[in-house]
Amino acid sequence: MNNLSQIEALLFVSGDEGISVKNMSIITGFDRSAIQGLLEELVLKYDTDLSSALQIRESDDVYRLVTKPELGGTVKQYFDSPVNATLSQAQLETLVIVAYKQPITRVEIDTIRGVQSSGTLQKLALRQLVHEVGRKDEPGRPIMFGTTDEFLDYFGLKSIEELPPLPDFNMLDLGDDIDGELFTSAFDVHQSESEKENV
Repeated sequence: MNNLSQIEALLFVSGDEGISVKNMSIITGFDRSAIQGLLEELVLKYDTDLSSALQIRESDDVYRLVTKPELGGTVKQYFDSPVNATLSQAQLETLVIVAYKQPITRVEIDTIRGVQSSGTLQKLALRQLVHEVGRKDEPGRPIMFGTTDEFLDYFGLKSIEELPPLPDFNMLDLGDDIDGELFTSAFDVHQSESEKENV
């Protein structure tokens, strides 16, 4: 395992939220100047590799691994295709958690689901079912997510207030011993009915 691959791995797992140089330094133990050098090396690697679909994008000292703009049409076709019309269990679980707990950060979603959700959130964002609604006022200022109008259309809802009720939801807290199934259980029937209407 070399230093470059460690930085590349962090960019990959951080997903759409990205990762700052500071956090990369904390995780790897590398100093910031070393990380900047490794990032420059990775940027050059992706920019000069014409066969690669990826590039590194930086904004406010946060780095993300993204697909190249010229592949936007291909990515859109994937999300618009019938093969991808139905949400996976992971996507549905994440989406419903966002719907009921918005605004919510990725880490808070991970806490509820018990697994890492950055990739799933990225796919939901590309499908325009969730979007960034701001940043939480805490160290690192993590991105907060909420649902979109497309989310309402997908499930045949007029507003978030029409979400089916969850048992004792007001008693839930992010620290409770819960998982995503609690959120999806009340929503499964509603999704099935909406999908039948869209056929």
